[in-house]
Amino acid sequence: MTNSAPQIYSSQSETPTQSASKYLQQLCKHWSHNLEVEFDSEKARITFPANNRGANWKGDATLLMNAGQTQLTCQLQASEAEQLDKLKSTVQTHLDRFAFREAPLSFDWQDQEIV
Repeated sequence: MTNSAPQIYSSQSETPTQSASKYLQQLCKHWSHNLEVEFDSEKARITFPANNRGANWKGDATLLMNAGQTQLTCQLQASEAEQLDKLKSTVQTHLDRFAFREAPLSFDWQDQEIV
């Protein structure tokens, strides 16, 4: 019997902005009301439970964010490809809301399946 590890679907985007830290903190404060969120001015970790908002995914998903001087790096890891796609859209929509003065922000999601 083979015990195979679950697949992890991952995507990363480097979004150009001069306000990366501001947007990271705004998004984290917004989501801290109903998600597990850890953050400071430069980095963040947000966990989306598998059953969040009535979903039934195979596992939790995670968003890691890093704020640089000229860009915001977002890395998503999910248990299913569809979960990953939904979260990319959710992250992008929420960040655009906070960045309304320069929205739409440019996201260059690069997908990678990790086995």
